[in-house]
Amino acid sequence: MPLIRRLLEGICALLLAGIVLVPLLQVVLREVFVSPMVGAEELTRFLLVCLVFMAYPLVVDNGENIVMTELRESLPTALRKPLKLLIVVCAILTSGFIAYATFMTVQTNLGNTTPTLKIPFWLFLGSTLLGFGGACLLHLVHGVHPPASEVGPNQ
Repeated sequence: MPLIRRLLEGICALLLAGIVLVPLLQVVLREVFVSPMVGAEELTRFLLVCLVFMAYPLVVDNGENIVMTELRESLPTALRKPLKLLIVVCAILTSGFIAYATFMTVQTNLGNTTPTLKIPFWLFLGSTLLGFGGACLLHLVHGVHPPASEVGPNQ
C-alpha cells in the first residue's frame, strides 16, 4: 500500500506542476515570443480534472474527506456508532456508484477526444474511475479497520 500511495502522490505532484507550468509557459510564449501555445487552456483544465480525482483516494486515506465528525461527536455516545456505520455505507455506495457510472461512460466515449488537442477522453475519465474506485476500496478498508485517527475512547 505505501508504494501505491507514493506513486499516487508522485502523479498528483506532476499534475500540480503541470497546472502551474502550462499557464506560465503560455504567458511567456504569448508575451515574450508573441507565439501563444494552442490548447493551453484546454490542457490546464483537464490537468485540473485529473488532479482532483486522482487525489481523492489520498484525501480519503488521510481521513480528510467529509465524514460529519462534528455532528457525530455532538450526539450521544449510543448514536455515534450507528451514524458512523451509515456514513461509511453511504460513502462506499456513492463512490462505488460513481466509479461504475464512470466506467460505463468510458465505454461509450473511447473514440472521443478534446476539441483542440485531440486528447482521448478516456484519460480524464480514467482518472475519475481510478479516483472513485480507489476511494471506494479505502472506504471499505476503513469500514472494517478504521484509521487510528478515527478510533477513540468514545467510538
